Amino acid sequence: MTLERPLIHSPAESDEYFMEEGCFILEGWNRPEDPALSIARARVEPGERTRLHRLDGVVERYLILVGVGLLEVEGLEPRRVGPGDLVYIPAGAAQRIENDGDCDLIFLAICTPRFTPEVYQDIEPD
Repeated sequence: MTLERPLIHSPAESDEYFMEEGCFILEGWNRPEDPALSIARARVEPGERTRLHRLDGVVERYLILVGVGLLEVEGLEPRRVGPGDLVYIPAGAAQRIENDGDCDLIFLAICTPRFTPEVYQDIEPD
């Protein structure tokens, strides 16, 4: 099934959920009938860091909207990011982000093809 007509989707704040990765997620767009793309709002609270992970076969982009953080992506030196920064994360690259600021770190996670739970691989050393 594919989308064949215009659509406006308005996610409800009450649909935000905590992902064991270490952040809160609000799915903006993630539908089987549009497999090419997903967009989620991620929120990391001050002092928190997501688990080291990779996405198998999925390219991810972080578009930072609010707050600051320390980003780690395989192939790059750790770097501070803030509003307006866009991070391109190749499929399979290890990644995590830490909110070292004093307000929530909020960014869009834009995935191609769309994110599904099966692509997530936790690689955090325990």
